[in-house]
Amino acid sequence: MKLTRWLPLGILICILNVAVTQAQMKKWTLEECVTYAVENNISIQQFELDLMNDKIDRSDAIGGLLPRLDAQLQGGGNTGLTFDPTTNAPVTTTIITATGNATAALTLFDGLRNINRVRRAEMLAISSQYRLDDLVDDIRLNVANAYLQVLSDKESLKVFRAQYAVTEQDLFRTREQVEAGVLPRGDLLEIESTAAGQEQQIINGENRVLLSRIALAQLLQITDYANFDIADEDFEVPPSDILNYSPKEIFGKALTFRNDIKNSEANVELAQKDLQIAKGAYYPTLSAFFNYNTRYSDQTRDPLTGGEISFADQLWINDGISYGARINIPIFNGFSTRNSVRRAEISMKRQELQLEQDKLDLETTVNQSYVDVQNAAKTYEAAQKTLEARRLAYDYAKERYEVGLMNAFDFSQAQSRLDNAEAEVVRSKYDYIFRIKLLEFFYGIPISLD
Repeated sequence: MKLTRWLPLGILICILNVAVTQAQMKKWTLEECVTYAVENNISIQQFELDLMNDKIDRSDAIGGLLPRLDAQLQGGGNTGLTFDPTTNAPVTTTIITATGNATAALTLFDGLRNINRVRRAEMLAISSQYRLDDLVDDIRLNVANAYLQVLSDKESLKVFRAQYAVTEQDLFRTREQVEAGVLPRGDLLEIESTAAGQEQQIINGENRVLLSRIALAQLLQITDYANFDIADEDFEVPPSDILNYSPKEIFGKALTFRNDIKNSEANVELAQKDLQIAKGAYYPTLSAFFNYNTRYSDQTRDPLTGGEISFADQLWINDGISYGARINIPIFNGFSTRNSVRRAEISMKRQELQLEQDKLDLETTVNQSYVDVQNAAKTYEAAQKTLEARRLAYDYAKERYEVGLMNAFDFSQAQSRLDNAEAEVVRSKYDYIFRIKLLEFFYGIPISLD
């Protein structure tokens, strides 16, 4: 008895909890999805690490232009025959010695290889930045496409539910007429069949919404699929004058800012620097050095007093410097330099061809996108006209059905054609929106549904 009394309260609490949870669920906008994807995508994070590594390489290249400084200290003892480092004379005793030196070396000329390595490292960092930016562009497009797919599936689901609501009314009316003997029972069975088919459409539509939401969440690296959803917005086809530009104009504009093209251009410059570095090995290498050294021995004595000279004094007395220059002239190294130059020339030619191929691919993509927008516009316009015609046909069929001039099967076919026309309008509308946004993106217009 107590359980029965408390059961309605428990059900009410559960319903309120579900309502509160749904109210608290964050509804993501397109801008929020794009921003979150860019900030949390694993591939972007990996590319950012590559960029950091390239900047370290640049620091290494700059270091190659700076002098090298090395220092050495050595101390020890010896018993027996050895040489005194301060006199280079042989002694047979126990001797404590210490030596130290510091050497600075600087490459004065190496065929400009170090300078070209610095420039190459700078270009590599720029190229990596272009690769990163190109990846960000791809992710933005993918997120926008997935976002629009969720919107399309949600709007289709609304259409299915609205269609089912109308069919429920027809089902109720037909059931009354069958019970009154006005219509045969077969008409009721036909309407029930239509309702069952629409229920299946609703179930399939709910599944498509769920799957498209999961696909978008995965792009954003979000695993809490149950609590992920986008804002319930109904977007219409945005006004756009992108078709006022020719494909050639759009392609020309894309060449000026597309990160994939800039990356290919940077790769050509990298290959040119690699060739210059390889050719630098033909030239002599000129370097200079400076060395300071000193030594200590506990056997060193003051010639006047015969006493041992202190450690500090010996470092000043026994120090010395040396300096000079060295030139290394390459004469023959087994064709190594020549083959390196040939490989660099081949690599540069390959990068030049890749740049041309990337331009051709971009031009093809722009032309295809332009045609896709035109086709999508025509498809959407045709779908709207078809829907208008199907709706008029359905209204006419409904009038005839209600007065007994049309059987339930023919009426069901009219309704089915209307349902298909409404679904096609939703599909073609969002496909048209994405095609417009994609073509605008090639012209440099940021992705936005505003």
